[in-house]
Amino acid sequence: MLYLKNVVYHPPATMTPILKEANLELAPQELGLIIGPSGSGKTTLLEIIAGLAEKTKGKIFWRDQELTSLELQQLGGLVFQFPQRHFCGSTILEELRLGHPEILSYRIKTALQEVGLEHIPLNQSPHALSGGQQRRLALAVQLIRQPNLLLLDEPTAGLDWSMRHQLAKLLAKLKGHWTLLVVSHDPGELFTIADRCWKIHQGHLVSLDTAMFKSQKSQ
Repeated sequence: MLYLKNVVYHPPATMTPILKEANLELAPQELGLIIGPSGSGKTTLLEIIAGLAEKTKGKIFWRDQELTSLELQQLGGLVFQFPQRHFCGSTILEELRLGHPEILSYRIKTALQEVGLEHIPLNQSPHALSGGQQRRLALAVQLIRQPNLLLLDEPTAGLDWSMRHQLAKLLAKLKGHWTLLVVSHDPGELFTIADRCWKIHQGHLVSLDTAMFKSQKSQ
C-alpha cells in the first residue's frame, strides 16, 4: 500500500507551493490515475514518489514504513513521457541490460513477454521501434528491475487512437501483477481501467469518483 501524507513541494524560486499537502492512498495491484493540465505538478509528484525530487514537507509510506528518497528509488520504476529520449543502448538487448550486465536471459524474456515484445529481434535498435513499441520497451526496462510500483508519465502522449487503446489494454493486464500510478492531461481510455482517480488543481490533489467516469465512457 502506498500512502502520501500531507506532501508539500515548494521550491525556493516559486512564490507558492507546486504541491499543497497532497494525500494519496493506493493499494497493491491497483491502477491510480492523476489528471490535470500541463504545469499542474503531475510530473513533479511522480518524481517525488520515484525519489528523484525531494519533497519540502510530508511523509511517504510503503505499507507501514516511511521511506527516504533513496528507498523510494528502489521501490518505484518511472517511465518518462517520451522514453525514447532516454534510450542509451544501441540494441534492445543492450537497453535492457543497462545497469544489469549479469541479468539472466529468462528475466529479459519474461519482461518482454509481459509487454508483448517477445517477438522483437534483440539486436534491433530501440529507435527503430514504433512509438507504441517504444513505450512497451520502456516498461520492460523497468519491469526487469522488479519494482513494487510502476510510475508512468503521460504514457499515451503522441500515440494514435489504436496505439492508445493497445497501451490501455497492456496497463490493465500489468495491474494484475503490479501497482501502477499514471499521470495524464488527456486520460481518455485510462479512465476505464483506473481503480482510483485524482485531479490536481492549484497544487491540491482532489479525489474523483472513478465509477462516474467509467459510466460516462460506457454510454
